Amino acid sequence: MRRPTAPTLVTLLVVGAVVAFVFVELDPRLLLARTTTTGGDTGAHVAAAAFLRSHLLAHGHLTGWDPQWYDGFPLYTFYFPLPDALAALLSLVMPFDVAFKLATAAGSLSLPVAAWAFGRLAGLERPRPAVLATFTLLFLFDQSFTIYGGNIYSTMAGEYAYSLGLSVALVFLGVVARGLRTGRFRGWAALLLAVCILCHLVAALFAGFGAVVLLLLVGPTRRRVWWTVSSLAVGGLLVAWWAVPFALQQAWTTNMGWVNVHTWVKLFAPGSGTGLASWFSGDRWALWLAAGGAVVAAVRRDRVVACLAILGAGAYVAAVVDPQGKLYNTRFVPLWWLSIYLLAGSAVAELGVVTARLSRQARQARQARQGSGRRPRVRAWAPGAVAVPVAALVLALAVVYVPLNGRLAADVGVAPSSVPSWVRWNYSGYQAKPAYPEYRAVTALAWAGAKRYGCGRTMWEYSSNLDRFGTPMALMLLPMLTNGCVDTQEGLFFESAGSTPFHFVDQSELSAAPSDAMVGLPYGQVDVPLGVDHLRLMGVRYLLASSPQVEAQAAADPELTLIGSTGPWRSPYQGQVVTTTWKLYLVHGASLVTALHDRPEVLTGVGASQPSWLGPALRWYDDPSAWATELVDGGPPAWTKTADRATGRPVPEPPARVSDIVESADRVSFDVDRTGVPVVVKVSYFPAWHAAGAQGPWRAFPNLMVVVPTQHHVTLTYGSTGPGNAGLALTVVGVVALVLLARRRQLPLAR
Repeated sequence: MRRPTAPTLVTLLVVGAVVAFVFVELDPRLLLARTTTTGGDTGAHVAAAAFLRSHLLAHGHLTGWDPQWYDGFPLYTFYFPLPDALAALLSLVMPFDVAFKLATAAGSLSLPVAAWAFGRLAGLERPRPAVLATFTLLFLFDQSFTIYGGNIYSTMAGEYAYSLGLSVALVFLGVVARGLRTGRFRGWAALLLAVCILCHLVAALFAGFGAVVLLLLVGPTRRRVWWTVSSLAVGGLLVAWWAVPFALQQAWTTNMGWVNVHTWVKLFAPGSGTGLASWFSGDRWALWLAAGGAVVAAVRRDRVVACLAILGAGAYVAAVVDPQGKLYNTRFVPLWWLSIYLLAGSAVAELGVVTARLSRQARQARQARQGSGRRPRVRAWAPGAVAVPVAALVLALAVVYVPLNGRLAADVGVAPSSVPSWVRWNYSGYQAKPAYPEYRAVTALAWAGAKRYGCGRTMWEYSSNLDRFGTPMALMLLPMLTNGCVDTQEGLFFESAGSTPFHFVDQSELSAAPSDAMVGLPYGQVDVPLGVDHLRLMGVRYLLASSPQVEAQAAADPELTLIGSTGPWRSPYQGQVVTTTWKLYLVHGASLVTALHDRPEVLTGVGASQPSWLGPALRWYDDPSAWATELVDGGPPAWTKTADRATGRPVPEPPARVSDIVESADRVSFDVDRTGVPVVVKVSYFPAWHAAGAQGPWRAFPNLMVVVPTQHHVTLTYGSTGPGNAGLALTVVGVVALVLLARRRQLPLAR
């Protein structure tokens, strides 16, 4: 067994020290504590991961229907399942709360190792891979952005999937670089690309673009092109079961309308001051180092470092030209900064190597002049292989540690880092917040009402000071904390549900300080009677109010009954005391399934996509006089089309009596005393729903389902779709292709 050399030991120690530093800053005492993670979106992600563990994985699925938010929505169909699946799998051997925390920290902890692996696999000589690992610290603790993805701030805010995706992307690019030289590892490249896609789409774009760049830099030959194309294609096939529905079913998602950011200097070259000093303020010093790294790479014709430069430039261009749409252009900003810091690391490595080489040469010349008669001692390893990684580690730690130490940061004149406080806020959990007793009382209030009057959906009043519980999204955990008995109207994955716009309209009517999170909706003032009518329309059984304004209108509304309250609670928040009395109301006549009095009218000229559907649906939703006639996107031939209707209203029919309504995670069943009469099922529409004992379902305004029973017992089940089946078939092909790639010998790439 060969003993490890000094450079090997130093590399191991340096990379390990970087990971250990990140681990310590993530506060292992809290990271491994059995508390429920909170903070930003992360405090709601935990409920989705818990549902994945208890419902989806238990039935062998990574995606499926989740009834706990927005009248239900397709969970992980339009978001990335792998990080939460990691948490669910880890929970088999440890408490779920700890497993979820470790899953959120996985990207931050693995990025230094991934950067080292990228450099090593790509063929960079020592000490360069180890230096790249040290400079990931500067990216992880970067303070120029806090939510776009990749750094620790973003991870705490909820972008932990993005962070893990970047780590996988770097390893993938290292494998690609090695494969283009040797003809090997096509199977590993395909598998890593698949994993990257399931972590985060933006990281996958970074990986795919990087693979093409490496191919062009190495020099495309017929075999190299085939190696790249086959690896990318098989990687895509492996995730087709998820990617095909994601791509082909976008029509049933929501665009929140968030406007792209165009403050380019703030995004890509943040700094302050005037004069020469401003050129190096903020993060601009890293830009100068990165520019030096790019120049050195061009001079040395270093394809790997040149690839990093092109990836950074590509991220900049992508952010600038990204059209206004669902993909927020700031998502590309972390790719720019990751490339910048890795380029800066390469510049430091080259400077260190040159210094070490000159020092070695000077030492050898000095020994030769002394004429000792012995040959000058020559180390077996490359210049700087030992000293440079250590020096880079010291430099990176110094740059990162100063802002982390508040007193030292003030002395030096740099902005102190909030990473420690963010970590404490998140990983200490809901349980450590001063308002936790109030939070428990509100949860108990909702559950007590549901136990007495039946499980059902709850509309809770929004306020930004709900952050006193740990996040303004804290009440999204009601389904998890009540074993699925109390679902809530607001949820985390805004874009995944077609019912999202209508929830935010309701929120503006039933909250004194609504978030109005979706752009372009017809928001109004507090209007509890109209809001309650909307809740009934959406099948919402309970209203949970917390402001005197909403509670005063609720007390005067005959369609509500007060069934419980808790408080007044006096909870500290941001140096003040928030006094709140929570009241729970029962919404009269709210039912999950309702028979229609009139035949629906079939829409013409209205498609499934949001630009086509949302406008007419909102106009209908805002006009209670229109609700007597349901509007649907299809139905039996006998139903009147709105474009063809010549007279008045449809002929009324006696409604059926609906009974024995039962809802589970992915199923709704009920009985009717008459068949042939249309029935509204107040579950968010998605084409994966299938009816037994009824025709339909058809999508109905605002985003519900209508069926026509053909039997007295009707069951709606969430199942497969055409895109889902096609994607699954393609994945089977991908698995076969992966086996073939793994069995094939390496490709000679000279031709």
